[in-house]
Amino acid sequence: MCRVISDGSCSALSLDVFDTVLWRRVPRPSDAFGLLGGRLRRAGSCPPWLSDAAFRRMRVDAEREARSRRGSLGCEVSLFDIWRRMPLTLFGGMELEELVRAEVGLEHALTVVDLDIASIADLARKQSIPVVLVSDTYFTEDQLSHLLTRPELESLEGVRVFRSQAHGVSKADGLWRVVLNELNLRPKQLVHVGDDRRADHKVPSALGIRTVHYRKGDSGFDELLRREQRDTDLLGTFDPLLDPEHGDFGMTSLRAKTLRSGARHGSTPEGAGWRYGAAVLGPVLTGFAEWVARTAHDTGTPVVWCPMREGELLSTLVNETARVRGLAVEAKPLWLSRHVTSMAIVDSADCEALAALIRRGYRLSVREVLDMLRLRPGEVPGLAHMLDTVLDNDHTIDRVCHTLTETPHLRNRLATTVAASRDRLVTALRGCGALDQPELVLVDLGWAGTTQRQLAQALRLAGVDVQVSGLYLATHEGASQVHLAGLRLESYLAQAGQPADVALPAARSPEVLEQSVNATCGSLVDYTADGQPILGPWVDDPGQTAQRRAVRDGVLSFQRMWNRYAENSVQNWPELAGSASRQLGMILAHALRTPTADEAGLFGGWRHEDNFGSSVVTRLLPEDLVAAIPYLSPGDLEELDMRDAFWPRLIAASDTRLSAAARALDTGLVDAAMFEPSIEPCETRLRWRTADGQWCDGPRCPVRINHNGLSHARLLLNEHDVAEVALAIPGRPAIVRVDWIEAKVLPAGRNAPEVLRWDTAEDIASLVMAECIYLGGNVVEFESRHSAVWLPLAARGGGPVSSAQISIGFAMLPRSMSRLEPRIPPVARIGRLTQRARAEYRARGLAGLVAGAGRIISRRLAGVR
Repeated sequence: MCRVISDGSCSALSLDVFDTVLWRRVPRPSDAFGLLGGRLRRAGSCPPWLSDAAFRRMRVDAEREARSRRGSLGCEVSLFDIWRRMPLTLFGGMELEELVRAEVGLEHALTVVDLDIASIADLARKQSIPVVLVSDTYFTEDQLSHLLTRPELESLEGVRVFRSQAHGVSKADGLWRVVLNELNLRPKQLVHVGDDRRADHKVPSALGIRTVHYRKGDSGFDELLRREQRDTDLLGTFDPLLDPEHGDFGMTSLRAKTLRSGARHGSTPEGAGWRYGAAVLGPVLTGFAEWVARTAHDTGTPVVWCPMREGELLSTLVNETARVRGLAVEAKPLWLSRHVTSMAIVDSADCEALAALIRRGYRLSVREVLDMLRLRPGEVPGLAHMLDTVLDNDHTIDRVCHTLTETPHLRNRLATTVAASRDRLVTALRGCGALDQPELVLVDLGWAGTTQRQLAQALRLAGVDVQVSGLYLATHEGASQVHLAGLRLESYLAQAGQPADVALPAARSPEVLEQSVNATCGSLVDYTADGQPILGPWVDDPGQTAQRRAVRDGVLSFQRMWNRYAENSVQNWPELAGSASRQLGMILAHALRTPTADEAGLFGGWRHEDNFGSSVVTRLLPEDLVAAIPYLSPGDLEELDMRDAFWPRLIAASDTRLSAAARALDTGLVDAAMFEPSIEPCETRLRWRTADGQWCDGPRCPVRINHNGLSHARLLLNEHDVAEVALAIPGRPAIVRVDWIEAKVLPAGRNAPEVLRWDTAEDIASLVMAECIYLGGNVVEFESRHSAVWLPLAARGGGPVSSAQISIGFAMLPRSMSRLEPRIPPVARIGRLTQRARAEYRARGLAGLVAGAGRIISRRLAGVR
C-alpha cells in the first residue's frame, strides 16, 4: 500500500471508516448497543428490568424495522430514523436528540484510531494524493465528523466523505458509481482500503477499482472467536463480561491486527505456535504483566523477582509494561525452583517428610534419590542391591525412607545435606540481591504457591528476616496453604481456585503454559557452593525448541502491538490490571478446554521434563491415548490422571464429536448422564493377586458409552508384588466385545516399563475367565457383577510387577440382572483351547505351551474357566 502511494501510481486514496480508519473496543459492532443500555440504566434513564442483552436485541430490531419501512426509497436510514422505532417512553423522558447524542458519545468513547491506516493517510497527504472516506453508515455528517475529529487524524481534516445515508445507497448497491462520478476518476485511478469482503473488495473490484482488503485476522482467528463465542455471526449472544467503559479493551481488534502482521509465519508448526502466542497467551500475559507492574508500583515495591525458567519471559514483559506506563518497577529473573526449596526444608528425622519429597518426582530410581540426597550407595548398604529400582508405589517408597532414616548416622547425614542445601539457597539469593529488601516479591505463573511457602520456611530456618510474597497469574485451592502460613499471595486471573471456570482448566493443564513460557534450558536442581545455578536435563529437540520460541515471539508481538497503542493513543489507553482479568481468564480457559486441531498438531508432540530429581521425559499427549480416542467419552477425559495426559482436552481436538460433546458438557447444554448407561451398577472393577496368592481390591471406574457406542476404562495400580489382576469389565451381566486390553507394567526391580497387549481373538481366548462364557472371537459374556477375566502380568512380564496401568477398549451390551433372556451358546471348548494354545505358543514357544496347559489343569480343578 505504501509503495502504491509513494510511487504516485494512484490518483486518489479511498478509505473505509469503521473497522478501517476507526475500530471499536468490542468484539462485534452490535455489542456497543448492550453497553449503551447499561450506561442509560446506570444513569437512571432506562428501566432496571431491561438488561444489556435485551436492549442490544431491541436496538438491532429497531434498525432492521427502520430499514424495512423505507420500501422503494432504499434501506439507508439515519440514526434518528432508528431511534424513532424505539419505545421512547422507556427512557425516563429523554428526548430523541438526547438519546441519539448518547449513542454517538458512546461510539466516540469506544472507537480507536487505527495507527497503521492513520500513517497511510499521512503518507498520502505528504505525497499530495487526495484522500476520501467512503462509509456505509447511519451517522449524519456532523456525527461522523465528531467521531473522526482526533489528533491522530489531522491529515483527514477537510477530506470528502461519501456516506451511504446521504446518498441513499450502500457501497454494495451503487455508492461506488457515485464516488467515481463525483471525483471524475476512472476506476483504475482509485485505490480503496476497507475490511468488508463484499462492499470494500468484491463490488469495487468488479468496477475496476483497485482494492486492498484490510481484513481482520484469518480463518484460524475466526475459529478462536467461535470458541470464545465472539463470532460475528452470533448476533443473538451478548458477552456479559464486557467492561461497561472499555468493552473488550480492544482485544479482538488488536489480536486480529497482530495476526495480520505475522502473516509471513505461514502454516508451519512454528507459524501455529506464533499464532497461539499472539492470539491466546499474548493478551493473557500482557494483562498479567500490567497487573504485576501496577500492583508493585502501588505498593512501593521497586523490584519483583521472576523465578526461572518462566522468569526470562515474564521479566521482559513486566519491564516493557513498566517502561510504557511510567511505573517505578523493575523485574529481575531469579534462579529458584520448587525442588531446591523442597530440599532446603526436609526434616531428616521425619520419614513421612522424606517420602513426600520422593513422591514429588516421577518414577525416581533409588540411585536418583541417593544422588539427590548426596549419599553414596556404600553409605546405605541396605539399598545397594536395588539402585535401579523405580519408586513407583507407596510400599517401596516407605521401605526406602525407613532405611534412609533408621540410624542416627544416616539421619545426621541427611540433616547435613539439608542444611547445606539451605545455605546454598541463601547464598544464591544474597548474591543476586533478592534478600536486600524486607520483602521478596515473587512473580510466577502460580498454581499452589508452593515455592513461596517453602522459601519462606527455608528463610525462617536460616534466620533470614525477609517476608516472601507472591504475585501469580492463577492459583488453585492449594494456595490456601500459603494464606494459612500468613503470607501475602495475590493472583490475577484466579485466586485459590476461584473463579473455578478459569482456575480448574489452568490447574489441570498447566504444562502447555509452562512449556510455552519457559526458557530453553533445564530446570534448577541445585546451586554450587558460591550460589551459581546447577540445571537439570533439557529436552534439546530442535523442532520443539523452534516452536516454543515461536510461541514466545507471538506473545511479545502482541505486547508490542498493545504497547504501541498505549504509547501513541491520545486518549487515556485503558489498563488491563482491573476488570480485564475476567475476559482474559476466559480466553485462556476456552483455549485450554477447546484446543483446535492446529493446536493439537502443534502441542501433541511436545515433550515434558519431569524434574524433581527425575530424568524421565514424557509427551504432553501420550501415544497410547491416541489409539483410545474412538473409545473415549468427555467424562473419561476429566478422570484421566495427570500422568495419563497433561492436557486431556488436547486428545479431543482430533475427534470433532468428542470435542463437541466435551464443549456441550462445559456449557451445560447436556448432562453428563447422557454418556452413562441408564442401568445400575455399571463400573469396571479391578482386583489384584500377590505372588503368594492373596487377593486385594483395587481401583474401579464408571463405564460410559460414547458417541461411537464404545467404552474405555483406565485403571492405575501402584502396589507391591502384583502377579495377576482380575478385570470385571462391565461390572454386571453383559455381553462384551473386548477390542483390546493393554497393560503398561513395571516389573519389580526394573527401571523400564513393559507394554503387554491382548488384542486378537487368540489373546482374548487365552485369558482365564471367572464366571464368564467365551462366545468366540473377542466376545465374552459376563454372567454376574463379579465375573472377570484374569491378566497374567507376572507370567507375561517375567515376574511380579510393582505398578501397572491397565487400559481397555470395549463395547458393551447389558443383560438383565435376572439372567432370564435367551442365552447365546458358548464357543466349543476345543475351539477355545486351540486358540489358547496358539496364543501361548506365539508368546513363549513350547515352554509357554506346556506351562499354559499346567495352568489350565490347575484352574479347572479349582473351578475357574
